[in-house]
Amino acid sequence: VTPLWRLAKLFADDRRRVLADLGIDSATLDLLSVLRRAGSPYELTTRELARRTLVTAGAISQRVTRAEDAGLVTRTPAPGTTRAVLITLTPAGHALIERSVDQVLTRESELVASLSPQARTHLATALQQLLNDVTTQIAEARDS
Repeated sequence: VTPLWRLAKLFADDRRRVLADLGIDSATLDLLSVLRRAGSPYELTTRELARRTLVTAGAISQRVTRAEDAGLVTRTPAPGTTRAVLITLTPAGHALIERSVDQVLTRESELVASLSPQARTHLATALQQLLNDVTTQIAEARDS
């Protein structure tokens, strides 16, 4: 397992560098990515954002405030309710997330380029199986 920890750190450090070069942090990337995956009109309530990002409402509020200050999202009251707030991706936010994801994926491809396509497929399959198995084991241990 130690090689996995070492690789995870190397990949995470490299991703942080790529994102810093783009002027975005991983929390903002996560927020913008979730909005982008929601599809047009690229908006979700803060409650739905918290659910999809697996962070607290307070953390979402902080992320949204930073992104709003940067002009990447807008915040408006949701129609038909007095409490819900809609967060919408702005054109600048959409452009940044597209550029960021493209650069992150390109860099990740470069990092695994030394593996043959067959080796990459095998590795992806093995890692997904391990992730599924460990997730199940941990959930079972937590529930017992």
